Amino acid sequence: MRTALLERREIALLDVREEAPFAEAHPLFAANLPLSRIEPEAWARIPRRDTSIVVYDDGVGLAPRAALRLAELGYTDVGLLEGGLAGWRDAGGELFRDVNVPSKAFGELVESKRHTPSLSAQEVKALLDSKADVVVLDARRFDEYNTMSIPGGISVPGAELALRVRALAPDPSTRVIVNCAGRTRSIIGTQSLVNFGIPNPVAALRNGTIGWTLAGQSLEHGQARRFDPAAGAQRDDAAARARAVADRAGVGRATRASLDAWRRDADRTTCLFDVRTPEEFAAGHLPGSASAPGGQLVQETDHSVPVRGARIVLVDDDGVRAHMTASWLAQMGWEVHVLDGLAAGDFSETGKPAAALPPSPATATVSPARLAEWLGLAASSGASVDGTAPPPRQVVILDLAASATHVRAHLPGAWFALRSQLPEALAAIHSAQPAPARYVLASPDGVLARFAAADLARLVPPESIHVLEGGTDAWSAAGLPMESGEQRLASPRIDRYRRPYEGTDNPVEAMQGYLDWEFGLVEQLGRDGTHGFFVI
Repeated sequence: MRTALLERREIALLDVREEAPFAEAHPLFAANLPLSRIEPEAWARIPRRDTSIVVYDDGVGLAPRAALRLAELGYTDVGLLEGGLAGWRDAGGELFRDVNVPSKAFGELVESKRHTPSLSAQEVKALLDSKADVVVLDARRFDEYNTMSIPGGISVPGAELALRVRALAPDPSTRVIVNCAGRTRSIIGTQSLVNFGIPNPVAALRNGTIGWTLAGQSLEHGQARRFDPAAGAQRDDAAARARAVADRAGVGRATRASLDAWRRDADRTTCLFDVRTPEEFAAGHLPGSASAPGGQLVQETDHSVPVRGARIVLVDDDGVRAHMTASWLAQMGWEVHVLDGLAAGDFSETGKPAAALPPSPATATVSPARLAEWLGLAASSGASVDGTAPPPRQVVILDLAASATHVRAHLPGAWFALRSQLPEALAAIHSAQPAPARYVLASPDGVLARFAAADLARLVPPESIHVLEGGTDAWSAAGLPMESGEQRLASPRIDRYRRPYEGTDNPVEAMQGYLDWEFGLVEQLGRDGTHGFFVI
């Protein structure tokens, strides 16, 4: 595995545990694809069926099941990592914690090599309090910014910075401060503007909103200040500057003809990403492209491209965002190209492309209206599926949504369950109530529930299983009642790692521990030795 990484061969190292245990310890270039979500995600994330895939867990028996499931989906080169996570560690492999580690480690390397300018939370607050000529640009996704932000900050997600900064700070004496929640996106955003050559003084907010909070300073919440999407002034100059940065990083060029040839190449994986905003993508995009706003693509490359060694092609309509994004991906060791020569008419596809999904097993379904009858929430409008309506206590609903989604809203009486832990979940449910006459599987859009039905059929009578048509979304759209809370958790909430830089109620110790961990990433990269990063 290590040799494949060093030789830059195409390979996907998949950790098939849930996200929380994955975040506790994993190899640098491991990508998290939980056993629970293989069918809904694998074809989109690993498009070439003969990709070399290696799966592992930490000795809990998920990896063999995942390998079989991948083979059932048509993947022909699937193996197990010898010894699993312990095998990697015992062979001298470095283990990293947290998520999106390649990008975070790279960000720390950039700062250590380029001495990216930064200001402390106290220094930034003093500037704001004195009404200095300063603008604060938040490089995170808008939803993260909306949750908590620096007072007066404006949402400008990472790839937009170089394109929008001239409109937001037209006076070259205006100080530009870039922030995120922790360190990575503020470092990359600030260094992007330095590389881009803006005349303004620019600095990262050191340690982001975490540093701001640890300094005892108050954040804003629910803000909606955003860049003006029409403000792309001086685009020709910006495009030339961005192209120069990309050229320095060794970014390649692509045409429609070369892209078509690469996509026909059965021996290489080619990923085509549109790095503009999701709104622009929905309004019109190149057929076959996927939406991946540039700042998040750099931050979450391990999720978007789990195949290390794949070829990446980026597209925009301004000549700025793709080049700036590509410049970072190239420095992170990816073969990356920017697509040239596009005209407005090439962005001909609208909306959200259909997900690449394998056929789901045939299973009995139940409509939201009928399930409401079963639960005693609606008057009967006719005979039930088998001519009878079971008492409400004889129906168990298994909610396979993300645990945070379940806690926020779920069907009345539904139990949260992890698909990978259905036997344990059923044991917990049956200890609380008798075995029911019917089990109903629900997920947000119903897709995951359909795949999980086959797993459940190995544990309970298959004729007792139904999938909610259209999922929880359809139930909610029908105006049927929802509940919230953690009162029925049949599985532990390990499907998502609690990030110390998200939300507004994180313990001080967790935030400081996260910063201390980030500071040590450059040393870890050196011990690991597989990264292949460089810094221009």
